[in-house]
Amino acid sequence: MADSQSTINIRQSTIIKVLVVDDSPTAREFIAHAITGPGIRVIGTASDGNEAVEFVKRIRPDVITMDIYMPGMGGLEATRRIMETNPVPIIIVSGNWDPREVETTFLAMEAGALAIVHRPQGIGHPGHEATVRELIETLRLMSEVKVVRRWPSVRTTVAEAPAPPRSLPHGEIELVAIGASTGGPPVLQTILSGLPRDFPAPVLIVQHMATGFLQGMLDWLGETCRMPLKIAAFGENVLPGHVYFAPDGHHMGIENRNKIFLTAEAPEHGARPSVSYLFRSVAKSYGGNAAGVLLTGMGRDGAEEMKVLKEKGAATIAQDRESSVVYGMPAAAVELGAADYVLSPQQIPAALRDLTKKRAFRTGTP
Repeated sequence: MADSQSTINIRQSTIIKVLVVDDSPTAREFIAHAITGPGIRVIGTASDGNEAVEFVKRIRPDVITMDIYMPGMGGLEATRRIMETNPVPIIIVSGNWDPREVETTFLAMEAGALAIVHRPQGIGHPGHEATVRELIETLRLMSEVKVVRRWPSVRTTVAEAPAPPRSLPHGEIELVAIGASTGGPPVLQTILSGLPRDFPAPVLIVQHMATGFLQGMLDWLGETCRMPLKIAAFGENVLPGHVYFAPDGHHMGIENRNKIFLTAEAPEHGARPSVSYLFRSVAKSYGGNAAGVLLTGMGRDGAEEMKVLKEKGAATIAQDRESSVVYGMPAAAVELGAADYVLSPQQIPAALRDLTKKRAFRTGTP
């Protein structure tokens, strides 16, 4: 996850009221005990989705920790029901590495859940304190997000909105680099599903998320994306119309204009992979022949480097405030004057297609 700074104004004097949902009595008690402290109070627990939905009807918590697999109504359906009736910020807390659960977790994000975190490690485990801190920090941040009601609907590709009718001079776009953090997966789904199979440039993506969820996200995105998606491998050549994600625990860059470079160097802005590392590498290798896109997320990862991209003549896009779950990273870029365009997720695919028209024409891509 990105660094702990955020543009969200956390009201420390306010008690954050939490509902804990998990089918395991032991897990419910453990999570409740782990998060209870200054500024956070567990006001209730639920053993399945039905109990959670009914609880939210009677008492409105500020945020919910939601298990995915539970007997009866599971976490996915509970998330859908809550977001369609009494919307509350929901965090998926997962203790299982099963691929089916991971993919279902991203369906819950599509339904309106805001973030995914691992269930904290047990007392005595070396990672206990760090995982508890991550959950508490996520609870504080997500409790401040203003969620909106989701209307019941079938799953479809999101209709796109046209890009603003303005065009700036850029070089031929040979590569697109995208950075995202909190709230990023549904935005990536909107963007990638709006790009054609024969998109004339490779797309490199850094998405901050808890270790172990990346392949599940790719499986979920693959249901709507027409381009091949893969976790990047060291030394492979990037190809037009392919999407490469930075792997867990490694920064991703590009060298010799077409080869993936991975490194486990120190985190930047508290994150590894880091958007800043990717953008800096793309600026060095491609200069003005690239597009950089900075999406929702806490902190400033990628903002300064997006400015470098712009100064080299690259096209730069920041997600707009209204659609961002956390308007941190894109806000920092806008404040620095690093963004040529400030767009909604629905507008970004059209903008990227427009920006790559010159290359598509040269390569014969329709």
